[in-house]
Amino acid sequence: MVKAVVLEEKDKLSLRDIRVEESLGRRDVRIALRNIGICGSDVHYYTHGKIGPFEVRAPMILGHEASGIIVEVGADVTELKEGDRVCMEPGIPDLTSRASRLGIYNLDPAVRFWATPPVHGILRPDVVHPADFTFKLPDNVSLKAAAMVEPLATGVHGATKAEIKPGDVAVVTGAGPIGLVTLLAARAAGCARVIVSDVDEAKLELAKTLGAAVTVDARSEKLVDAVKRETDGWGVDVAFECSGNRKVAPTLFDAICPGGRVVFIGMPVEPMSYDVTHAAVKEARVEHIFRYAHVFPRCVAMLGSGDIDVTPLITKTFGFEDSIRAFEFATRPPTGSVKVQIEMPS
Repeated sequence: MVKAVVLEEKDKLSLRDIRVEESLGRRDVRIALRNIGICGSDVHYYTHGKIGPFEVRAPMILGHEASGIIVEVGADVTELKEGDRVCMEPGIPDLTSRASRLGIYNLDPAVRFWATPPVHGILRPDVVHPADFTFKLPDNVSLKAAAMVEPLATGVHGATKAEIKPGDVAVVTGAGPIGLVTLLAARAAGCARVIVSDVDEAKLELAKTLGAAVTVDARSEKLVDAVKRETDGWGVDVAFECSGNRKVAPTLFDAICPGGRVVFIGMPVEPMSYDVTHAAVKEARVEHIFRYAHVFPRCVAMLGSGDIDVTPLITKTFGFEDSIRAFEFATRPPTGSVKVQIEMPS
């Protein structure tokens, strides 16, 4: 039995004991968890009970953005040891599957992803995880920052799929956690300028400190007008949709230049659509992002080198005993709130 944050059903959370059966395999490690981020998907399961085809049908532990300290290693693990500070990639694919063999293991239908029904998450004291999906941290990377590697991986995967070239100009719609890590990833990948759009003035101010060249308050200015002004009417090379707002999708194809790319990252509550003919006349390339693959080591390396700093995105921290209050806060966040983390006792 472990004490955990359990989603009992839609709109009902508990901090209680729950039985979790986990044995340490030869290539596994046991990790004492330290910092755990509350993701938008955690909140969405809490408030809606489902995301697309994934529906909560039984009590489920939440949480998948995490860092911790190894307390036990399996017999065949040589690259990690007790006491190592680590972050963990939360999806465990079937490495023999066709998707995994093609290198797109994030799309393996059999992947077991923390806090995706029916798989338990990690808002609990410890977890057993494969060593192959556990990454040692450089000494200068804090455990708080390491718990941001998971959302950062989404932004880096998006920037990679966009095939950013040095000097590109990009737009990011939505200045939430995913939008801001996408801004960081786009800048690190070589974008000369990134325009960020949102309706939260405080988040737009944070985007400026993170490297946004221009911010657009969508309440008072159309994104397309701002893009035309900033690009002499040509349009941006890449548009990253991170808001999940169904009204945004049709505007992106007006914002990109001929031959530009649109990358959909945000998960909308309602279906999104756009005019294919409108996209076709620009030969727009459209990419969709589902989690990430092959980017965790790069994210850890960028944090270690100082190329990316994610700590300004952590705007509120709660203790484990206050987890229910943390979720209530994350469900109705105040202006300027970005990432909420829960800190486990040492």
